[in-house]
Amino acid sequence: MDKAASQNGRLLLKLLGVAVAMFGFGVFVMPPLYDTFCEITGLNQAGIKVVESAPTGAAQDRTIKIRFDATTNSSLNWDFGPLEYSMNVPVGAPAEALYFAENQESRPIAGMATFNVSPPTAARYFVKVECFCFSRQVLEAGEYREMPVYFFVQPDIPDDIEEMTLSYTFFKNDNQPEPDTPVAP
Repeated sequence: MDKAASQNGRLLLKLLGVAVAMFGFGVFVMPPLYDTFCEITGLNQAGIKVVESAPTGAAQDRTIKIRFDATTNSSLNWDFGPLEYSMNVPVGAPAEALYFAENQESRPIAGMATFNVSPPTAARYFVKVECFCFSRQVLEAGEYREMPVYFFVQPDIPDDIEEMTLSYTFFKNDNQPEPDTPVAP
């Protein structure tokens, strides 16, 4: 019986060691790896600036083509997309793009959007002033809503960047206690 108890004790220590190692890996190793992965793939949006107001100087003669893309996560039964698929925006000038969302369910559904700007080299020059992605959106059953994005492209954008894509993905977000104030139509 002592041999079995000793083996059980060693097994318990090994299992505890594995649990501690998994915790350490998840807390200390994964975040830097994830940050590196996002930096390489352009998923890291830390370089995208958000400001309170658009620039006040004159816009440049140069324009940048902005493409707009939208998807929804499979768990969210919304029709979601841009009203315009692209526009030419003068560098340094404030611009507005509209997206729409329509709840296809017979009950209210909450969603939250994430965004990405590509190519990654262009992301740091894309500045969002106001966006629906900053708050949780609740659409009533069958509700249709247009949601604006206000932005500008920084004047110091390199000449070799001629276009960029703003992509949004909406995810279901029913885990929040109370919805934020929805964006007015």
